Amino acid sequence: MFLSISPAQLQAIRAHAESTYPEECCGFLLGKVVDKQKLVIEVVPTENAWHAAVLEWKDDSTNHGKIDRYAIAPQEMFKIQKAARDRDLDIIGIYHSHPNHPAVPSQCDRLYAWQQYSYIIVSVVNGECDDVQNWSLDDRHQFQSENLIVTERFESLF
Repeated sequence: MFLSISPAQLQAIRAHAESTYPEECCGFLLGKVVDKQKLVIEVVPTENAWHAAVLEWKDDSTNHGKIDRYAIAPQEMFKIQKAARDRDLDIIGIYHSHPNHPAVPSQCDRLYAWQQYSYIIVSVVNGECDDVQNWSLDDRHQFQSENLIVTERFESLF
């Protein structure tokens, strides 16, 4: 499986990540799965709704905030999911940023990830996009690198 995205869509994700620095950004990837490829039709930025009450870590005494966590409000997810279905699209992935950290999934990312989604992670260092990587979960709920193909738009397929 691989994820296809347009240069403009990837640039929109990068710009969102830079604009929210030093906090994490987040958003949805809407599209279709066709012949073992996920085609991104639309990128939908969302607000990082993380707050201290969202997650409780059993073995983690460190304070966390939007600089190292993200959350998408459930009502926002339902709204986007309904709008996507009304257009015969699916949520095929989620993107978020890692301020001043590599574009590698964290333990928190793994705990809350879903197998059917792709996860684009943008590393933003000192306010500028440094790296972009794409990931998906395997059958053992471990992240594996997933190819990210940057190509021209393909809405005409739908």
